[in-house]
Amino acid sequence: MKEYIKDQIKKSYETKKAIYENDELLGKIEQVAKLCVELYRCKNKTILAGNGGSAADAQHIAAELVGRYGFDRPSLPSLSLTTDTSNLTAIGNDYGYDKVFSRQLEGMGQDGDIFIGISTSGNSLNIINAFKVAKEKNIKTVALVGRDGGEMAKLADVAIIIPSDATPRIQESHILIGHILCDIIEKEIFGEGVAK
Repeated sequence: MKEYIKDQIKKSYETKKAIYENDELLGKIEQVAKLCVELYRCKNKTILAGNGGSAADAQHIAAELVGRYGFDRPSLPSLSLTTDTSNLTAIGNDYGYDKVFSRQLEGMGQDGDIFIGISTSGNSLNIINAFKVAKEKNIKTVALVGRDGGEMAKLADVAIIIPSDATPRIQESHILIGHILCDIIEKEIFGEGVAK
């Protein structure tokens, strides 16, 4: 069993190493970090959504921004569209599950915000629909995806595609990138910034 455990760790490491060695992908992470810093300086917010494990990632990242990531500082506005069960069930019941995020974004998203859609496949219809609403409202869109990026990568302003077909490896990398974004945002807005 230890060998199996080691193999799982190795696969996670190899996926992260592939990101580490991909200048284009690193550039996209940097681009999203800069967009987020700019939106916070303009008093806008980040909005996130995903399904299943990606819903948990959306909540996790939003909580790091609203609470704190590395040090005490003022709260930053961020919301996950996955947390309000009344909204999710009412919209799901009245409009269908494919509208649970787009309907919320229609009501709460504003010009200048950023919507980060998280999906391992890149083909989550409820996030694709939210991307379409975001375009109408001049909300920037980021696809945090895996595999070939799916439809979300085609619609997003910036697509961060994890170079893996394995759902666990993609999700592990998504939360790593989420943490990197939180760290950069916090340091740029409230700290001494990060090395250029």
